[in-house]
Amino acid sequence: MKKFDSLFIGLMLFSMFFGAGNLIFPPFLGAQSGTSFWLAMAGFILTGVGLPLAVLLAISLVKGGINEIGNRVHPVFSTVFMVIVYLSIGPFLAIPRNANVAFEMGIVPFVNPAWNSTLVLLLFSAAFFLLVYVISLNPAKMEKYMGRWITPTLVLAMIVLCVIGFVKLDGPLEAPVGEYQTGAFFKGFLEGYNTMDALASLAFGIVILTAVKQKGVRDDKLLTRFTLNAALVAGVLLTVVYVSIGWMGGKMAVNGSFEGGTQILASAATLLLGKSGTALLGFIFTLACFTTVVGLTTACGQYFSNLLPKLSYRQVVLVVTLIGFTLSNLGLSQILKVSVPFLVTAYPLTIVLIALTFFNRYFKNSRLVYGSAMLFTGVFAVLGGLAATGMNLGALQGLRDSLPFSSVGLEWLAPAVAGTFIGLVLSNLGIGEEQNKKKSSTYAETR
Repeated sequence: MKKFDSLFIGLMLFSMFFGAGNLIFPPFLGAQSGTSFWLAMAGFILTGVGLPLAVLLAISLVKGGINEIGNRVHPVFSTVFMVIVYLSIGPFLAIPRNANVAFEMGIVPFVNPAWNSTLVLLLFSAAFFLLVYVISLNPAKMEKYMGRWITPTLVLAMIVLCVIGFVKLDGPLEAPVGEYQTGAFFKGFLEGYNTMDALASLAFGIVILTAVKQKGVRDDKLLTRFTLNAALVAGVLLTVVYVSIGWMGGKMAVNGSFEGGTQILASAATLLLGKSGTALLGFIFTLACFTTVVGLTTACGQYFSNLLPKLSYRQVVLVVTLIGFTLSNLGLSQILKVSVPFLVTAYPLTIVLIALTFFNRYFKNSRLVYGSAMLFTGVFAVLGGLAATGMNLGALQGLRDSLPFSSVGLEWLAPAVAGTFIGLVLSNLGIGEEQNKKKSSTYAETR
């Protein structure tokens, strides 16, 4: 690789991560956490930056990537879990969410109220997804398009907005509200789920590894090293952006109450720069959401064309963009209603699976450990997702409430530890020993 290749790949990764959720949630966190901002932001960065980087590192360390990691639980689990993840962060959730946010922030402020908003959304989404389709057809040039051109433009626009905000917004931080009053760190931790970046890392891993390999890297250790370097570039940029726009949100709280991060940023941009600020913010949102949709579309194309060889990459990309185009016209509020229960279910499973990957050497790839940990975690992750929909869990709700950390939304943590311990005990007793022996060759491939 050349001297700056890791930097450009890292910029590409940042642009793929940096979408709707990355802009919406930090300002709202800042406004609500107030004087507890730094504690809440630390929790947010842990799941919004640290966990995605851990996922990428785990994928680079294991030959076969996330598919092999999932196979340690069971091949069926690996396929089902990854299909659900790709469909959710792709055409059925994250892609239409990003397209909708781009429309709400980049187009709506400049549209005549007398116009038919449904028709305007239809026309915008048609142009948006046509451009996504064209760029996604050539993933080999993504690093050039996104890492060298689009991302620097996006970062420059963010710097302009944030610097002006730091200079002009000098109001005091308000007192924290809601759950930030007593559990700012854990509330921020859970808010980090909403970026969806840990799940996106499961999909982006193949894109980043492909980009590094296209630079001529074949050695396993160098592959991990350059992947980590790129991930750190993206992680540093994400952290700086989160802190900056989160701090702006905290400073804006004195100007009234807001329903979400988009309102906060829109008000701040208008307050700071007038109509020019509105245009700048619209440009930032549109560019950020576009790059993320391109990254997700490319990842889905590569995954499903490998999973289903009868489908070409071009065909998968076409299907993904058509589904995303269709669902984006449902409206942002409907999409967000679906996202929270899914994230509450998927994130605990992802966290435990990746954590086990880093400690794999201590239990030698035992399927009992992986299976038991994921089973115990999965039961309570699903219950958490059902509760997030508003469903009455009856007696099961009492069970959830009795678990440690249930008050901060981490009731799955104790079952995950218990499941891991049970798996270790059964493995040490020799149960399932034959199955583990059959997998010894797979374990030997783990770097």
